[in-house]
Amino acid sequence: DSRGLGEGLPTLTVTTILEDPYVMVRSAELEGYCIDLLKALAAMLHFSYKVKVVGDGQYGAVSSTGNWTGMIGEILRQEADIAVAPLTVTSAREEVVSFTTPFLQTGIGILLRKDTVSQEMSFFHFLAPFSKETWTGLLFAYVLTCFCLFLVARLSPCEWNEPKNEENHFTFLNSLWFGAGALALQGVTPRPKALSVRVIAAVWWLFTIALLAAYIANFTALLSSGSEQLPIQTFEDLVKQRKLEFGTLDGSSTFYYFKNSKNPIHQMIYEYMDKRRDHVLVKTYQEAVQRVLESNYAFIGESISQDLAAARHCDLIRAPEVIGARGFGIATTQASPWTKKLSVAVLKLRESGDLDYLRNKWWETSCLHKSRERWSPLQPQALGGLFLTLAIGLALGVIAAVVELSNKSRHAAGHVKKSCCSVFTEEMCTRLRIKENTRQSQETSGRANA
Repeated sequence: DSRGLGEGLPTLTVTTILEDPYVMVRSAELEGYCIDLLKALAAMLHFSYKVKVVGDGQYGAVSSTGNWTGMIGEILRQEADIAVAPLTVTSAREEVVSFTTPFLQTGIGILLRKDTVSQEMSFFHFLAPFSKETWTGLLFAYVLTCFCLFLVARLSPCEWNEPKNEENHFTFLNSLWFGAGALALQGVTPRPKALSVRVIAAVWWLFTIALLAAYIANFTALLSSGSEQLPIQTFEDLVKQRKLEFGTLDGSSTFYYFKNSKNPIHQMIYEYMDKRRDHVLVKTYQEAVQRVLESNYAFIGESISQDLAAARHCDLIRAPEVIGARGFGIATTQASPWTKKLSVAVLKLRESGDLDYLRNKWWETSCLHKSRERWSPLQPQALGGLFLTLAIGLALGVIAAVVELSNKSRHAAGHVKKSCCSVFTEEMCTRLRIKENTRQSQETSGRANA
């Protein structure tokens, strides 16, 4: 592919490699990020160029014979003047060729398929929408409300006119059942009659409706965000799991990064890949992406290339951790006069925003990215107003019951000619000790019958 050929202009032979979106064949012509970059450089530095795809399809590594393969080999053999491709700047390559200032920054990342890494749901996943503190607060609120129901129903004369002769429907067990029924939005008996009991019942119903709405909303968010919660966040997570196989491009700089790293995690990754070399290492980037899509395989490689794969395939995702920051540079022969010129031109393109424009142009995605924040359980603070409303309602209910009982005591005091306080105290003691009185009366009647 010959471009920018002009009379009187120096002509450079450019070697590159077919990789989407850097260099692609469209309608018998080459296009892509690197071709656009080459056009811009040629226009700035006034040279013409002839592009050829690397013969062995390799980037460049030392073979078993000691010779360099790929684009680096072609530069060394002077089959090409420069290499414009996603070629990583490494110390080993820098020893034999010269690199310009990097035109793209990248690193080493992990490419995964979303459904292979979605978090397995625990057996008690239904408890996850609320935090432990919220569940504890709910339990406490339930018990306290049921106790207040039990207490107010005993104190209120509208609920229980004659303690000595009739039975109170709101026993503690019945109160617990009433509270549980309301919590599940089910109507249960006994039905409250007194205003005080109805105040507590109403505020508990309001509390449960709001609480259930919060639970359902958070549970829905939890289920829908399950695919975004990656258990594999780092390379350490990748080593620890057994579900996914993982590998990288055979002979790539990524492979040698792990080989030379002193980090124990990185060493474990290298040993895993080296032992299963024939099985987990892939020949091409396209093969790697296809394997991630079709099997339980994680691909370790250039993060910027993985971002493209995630942009093109909506069911792929890159794990958050990126290691080994490096850049893609243009390779030249060591004595080339073009190295400095190309570096300056790359810096100018970066400063003018042209490199960012090219990045956005070729990495454009059709996937819909949801801007949802990381999901977390609902904390008690979010429901603080709800718990406060319940507490105020309970207090109002108890006060209403005391007022109802004091009104009855005032009327009774007029009939029996006792002080209101003494009648009130007697009424309260009778209502709160009714079980003892009933038991004593039953025992007395039993002895009389005997």
